[in-house]
Amino acid sequence: MKRIVNILSLVCAFTLTAAVAMSQAHKSAYTPQGYIDQVLKKNPNFINAVTAIKAIDKDGKTIAEWNSTHPVLTASTLKTITTGLGLVYLGEDYRFTTTLSYSGKISGGLLRGNLYIIGGGDPTLGSEDPVAYKIDSIFGVWTAAMKALGINKVEGNVIVDDRYLAREVIPSSWTWGNIGYDYGSAPSGLPFHEDVQNVKIVPGKSVGDPAKVIVTYPFIPDFRYVNNLTTGPAKSGDWSEYFVSDLARVGKFEGTVPMDIDTIRSTISNKFAYLSCGLAFRDYLISQGISVDPEIYAVEDVKEEEPLTQIVQTTSPELWKIVEVTNHISNNFYAETIFKTLGKKMFGEGTYSAATKAALKLIDSLGVNKVGYTQDDGSGLSRENYLSPAFFCRFYTMMASQPVFEKYIASFPYSGVGTLRNVLKAKHFNPEIAGRVHAKSGSLSCVKTYAGYVYAGPKHGLIKFAILVNNYSCKTSEIQKGLEGFMYSLASAD
Repeated sequence: MKRIVNILSLVCAFTLTAAVAMSQAHKSAYTPQGYIDQVLKKNPNFINAVTAIKAIDKDGKTIAEWNSTHPVLTASTLKTITTGLGLVYLGEDYRFTTTLSYSGKISGGLLRGNLYIIGGGDPTLGSEDPVAYKIDSIFGVWTAAMKALGINKVEGNVIVDDRYLAREVIPSSWTWGNIGYDYGSAPSGLPFHEDVQNVKIVPGKSVGDPAKVIVTYPFIPDFRYVNNLTTGPAKSGDWSEYFVSDLARVGKFEGTVPMDIDTIRSTISNKFAYLSCGLAFRDYLISQGISVDPEIYAVEDVKEEEPLTQIVQTTSPELWKIVEVTNHISNNFYAETIFKTLGKKMFGEGTYSAATKAALKLIDSLGVNKVGYTQDDGSGLSRENYLSPAFFCRFYTMMASQPVFEKYIASFPYSGVGTLRNVLKAKHFNPEIAGRVHAKSGSLSCVKTYAGYVYAGPKHGLIKFAILVNNYSCKTSEIQKGLEGFMYSLASAD
């Protein structure tokens, strides 16, 4: 009997050992610091780059670091700082506004005066993102309010007022090469369609033929497009470029597109989105039977200030919903708008200068040590944003104590979702463990970064981390392997 019990004990012990082994099979073979020391510090791609890392656990104990106090380029991980400050200062339920007003008098169904669309910086106005209210519903509310006042004909013009935020075509530290792309649209006081235009580019039949450009929506009054695009050989790739500024209503296409693609659909920056909003609303009024034939004017073109009567005001979705989109898909336009709104609300100026001052003041008031922190824009596109991993960890620790934290951490992508949809998806990563990583990614030329939170085991709890790599000379895919391995080591920590 004793022999049978011993055999059973051995079987149970073996089974338990096997179960433990199986549960550990997909865990990282390294501790987080061990991964840095044994993998990253032995990899020439990381040794010859600027690599900065820090991770702290629930108790503030450092569990991994390498050059942790070095301020380096952040790319889009900076959005987590901007959105965090926005949620704390503006509030998770904050809504942007847009106001429709009129000047003059209403008599017998006729408005003898101008319609004014007054922006409040709503970045979702006219956006095609699912978070936004459909523009037909917004315009529908405006039109219904006009009809409720008895207006069925407008004798004046549509005046668009974008003065809520300063008209800065881009932050001064962005490059000219960013200015025409959709991700290079700086925020405006009266945004529309995320300040981009949808275009179709149709190559010619033969190499050297002109390529055709068709702007599909929205439109800009009195805008001229210079098209120097030509057709390149098959499989030569899309090398089209678009250049535009707010100095004149003209944009220029340059470069080549391959002849073996029927149509290239793209989005380009719109530096006159406030005018596009006015034009789109005028066309909507006509479609709803209101007789109008106004010109679209910017507010600075009105010779004298007119007394206005408000017709209706509409709002954006709540800020926390906008923040979720901002971080999940890395929306530059939303991030920049939140950033400049901090300056507007704190100092009454919707400028980048005011925004940077507001961010500094707010970080001070929240008790976060600013060493290793320099922020120049809201999205991370600037190459004058320098943050250290140590600062990220301090900021994330502060955010974890805020009432808005639940909404904040929910905005971070995780494996399979948003910008992390293809991250930590390799077969050797256990999906359950990989899913513990909630992080924002960032990419610029020769810059690859991740920062966020990891739900580790009971010993370490909620880990805060940043891993920032700058100036590497290898393929980004080679850097990516190391970044994912480090994040997986954090997720595997007890």
